[in-house]
Amino acid sequence: MDIVKHNREAWNAQVDKGNSWTQPVSPEEVARARQGMYQIVLTPTKPIPTDWLGEVAGKEVLCLASGGGQQGPILAALGADVTVFDNSPRQLEQDLLVAERDKLTLILEQGDMRDLSRFKDESFDLIVHPVSNCFIPEIGSVWTECYRILRQGGALLAGVCNPLLFLFDVQEWDNGKLEVKYSIPYSDPEQLPQEQLAAKLAAGEPMEFGHSLESQIGGQIAAGFVIAGFYEDKAGGDLLDPYISTYMATRAVKLR
Repeated sequence: MDIVKHNREAWNAQVDKGNSWTQPVSPEEVARARQGMYQIVLTPTKPIPTDWLGEVAGKEVLCLASGGGQQGPILAALGADVTVFDNSPRQLEQDLLVAERDKLTLILEQGDMRDLSRFKDESFDLIVHPVSNCFIPEIGSVWTECYRILRQGGALLAGVCNPLLFLFDVQEWDNGKLEVKYSIPYSDPEQLPQEQLAAKLAAGEPMEFGHSLESQIGGQIAAGFVIAGFYEDKAGGDLLDPYISTYMATRAVKLR
């Protein structure tokens, strides 16, 4: 299976379905950001701490796998020079919609988050990477590429899934039951029963992958980053919310 192609088409369809990660910010949110008042999320509900971003005006920012008209426009309204990079053309169209509506300047790039070869070494001051690496089977290259294209002293702000989210039987989950079935690392194409995989493909849903904490946090450290910030977040209404946070965010710094 060509995962990149399949998930590109799946996320194009998610725009039509109104997935929450595809809904652009409002003109009012952009106007507030121009006044310095804003909220940006890497995970479902909890905003990034303001000291994680700092002063972004005049800085070169990459919004990685971050189409949908959300993070990029707010950062542009704050005065940053923003490039939005995403696998889905329809997601990038959401950013274009906001840019044209609110007279913002955004550079839009379509591609696989694992391949940032079009960008030169040390091209960006900041990378904003909301939860998205659960849609690719291998993430080590994401961290090494981010490290390469960040300037010294720059930061990578990344949202990721807690891998325990992928332990449970999907059908039982839909019935409101938590039943452990799968191992981590997890892969839809490799671990879903054939009939469930076929149904997911037929429905045009994205293929998902549950990466270990070692590959998600340890992978950033192995790439050269120093983890300088961390928080957890809940999904905002799923079965595990009463018991544990299923998302997390890191601030990783490329030291001088």
